[in-house]
This record gives sequence, structure tokens and C-alpha cells, in this order.
Amino acid sequence: MAETGNELGSCIRRWRSRVAPSSVGLPANGPRRTSGLRREELAALAGVSVDYLHRLEQGRATNPSVEVLASLTRALQLTEEERDYLFRLARRAPPGPRQLAEMLTPGVCRLIGRLDDVAVGVFDAAWNLLTWNRTWAALMGDPSLLATWAYPAGPRSGKNDGHTRDFYMTSVSERRAAVVRHRPGQDARLQAVPRL
Repeated sequence: MAETGNELGSCIRRWRSRVAPSSVGLPANGPRRTSGLRREELAALAGVSVDYLHRLEQGRATNPSVEVLASLTRALQLTEEERDYLFRLARRAPPGPRQLAEMLTPGVCRLIGRLDDVAVGVFDAAWNLLTWNRTWAALMGDPSLLATWAYPAGPRSGKNDGHTRDFYMTSVSERRAAVVRHRPGQDARLQAVPRL
């Protein structure tokens, strides 16, 4: 078997080459040297630096975090089997049935990419932002430029317009429902649900 770091990099490059820019909402401007995503595009979609992605592809970085692997899974539009293979190549346990789903099917990713005139942000059950389109980034701020994106603050934050309060109340309600659905052995991300 090939050395794990090299196999990991080979798979990332191969998967990157098959993702059409239009399927993730990117314009296909002019001729492209690569069929699929450029390294810079994948890095932006996954929320990692171009340098780190380059080191992953070269096999010089062989221990990506679970969060990085989940981001790559979404950005590369991997199937569940491919996601599990990516995790195993990185010597990480694939997500189990009691963990929050972070998978978006390729069809959902294509749909989001085509909804340019509607702001779309996709969250998991704990209201972690998984992906978004350009209109959402223009309206809410581009999450790829931030270290972390947080949903609007709660009612006591001073930001109390009706839309913000409704959004906050909905997010708390949804997360509380997710806590109930995922017991026993709930995902750690659902442990701290804020109070209304």
C-alpha cells in the first residue's frame, strides 16, 4: 500500500479535479489548466489556507484535524464511503451514527450553487454553518474570511431587532430538539445549548 500521506494527497487532488466550479457556485472564467477546482478555490471552500492544502496534497501534512476533514468532505462533495476513506487515510475514525451529520449530498451542493439570487446558508443540527452561497456571504459576511462564524447573538446582547431575535429563538429551539433526537450518546457539540 502507498504511504498514507501520499495516498491522502493523491485522493484530495483526484477528488478536487472532478468538482466542477459551477457545482459549488464559482464562475468558470476563461480557460482553466485543471478540470475541476483550483487549489485556491478548494482552500477557500474548505476554510483552510492554500499553503496547508498544498502540504496535504504533497504528503508533507499528514495529520489533519477532524474539522478539516469534515470541511474537505463538504467542499469536495464526497460520498459517505469516500468520506470514510478520507478519514481512514488521515488515521481518524470516520463519523459514527451518534455524531451530527455534516454530509451534504452532491445534489444539494449543486442546488445551492445554482440558487444565486437567494441567500442560502446550510447549518447542521447544532447550528454550525456547513456551507453557503455567494448571496448569503454578501448579506451575512463571508465566513471563509473569518476564523469562525457565529449566528446572531442572543436577546441580551443589545442586538434586539425582531429578525435577530426570531433567528436566535429558532436556532435555540432547533438545537434543543436536536439534543432530544441524539440521546443517548449525544454529540458533544450539542452539550451546551443556550437558554432563551
